[in-house]
Amino acid sequence: MWQMLWPLLLIIISNTFYNICTKSIPGNLDAFGTLIITYIAGGVIALVLFFARSGNFNFGANFNWASVILGFAIVGLEAGYVYLFRAGWQISKGSLIANTCLAIVLIIVGRVLYHEEISLNEKPSHSRDFSRELDGSML
Repeated sequence: MWQMLWPLLLIIISNTFYNICTKSIPGNLDAFGTLIITYIAGGVIALVLFFARSGNFNFGANFNWASVILGFAIVGLEAGYVYLFRAGWQISKGSLIANTCLAIVLIIVGRVLYHEEISLNEKPSHSRDFSRELDGSML
């Protein structure tokens, strides 16, 4: 169960700090200048974790085209949140609306690109297993 739970907790904790920090960036700072500092910090952390986990210095084996496109997506995501908060959105409402819209888009993406089944009546089997694990651990 921990294998399924820890990534979810990491996302929730990281996303909480992400939104607090993004909302805390002063309006007089250049959004993209701030992102440069953010990426330097993130790059150093990723580099340390990469070498700590693998000890492998062969970067070529560790990425494909998706790594590059992900970089563009991250810049758009983070700049979008900076400008969202600068436009006056509240941290709770801005994030809620953005993530709700994202969930709707990802339902469509999951169906069209990955042929995932969409059902309101039945949870996917891994969700049922996870729910059972949670229920069992609370007893």
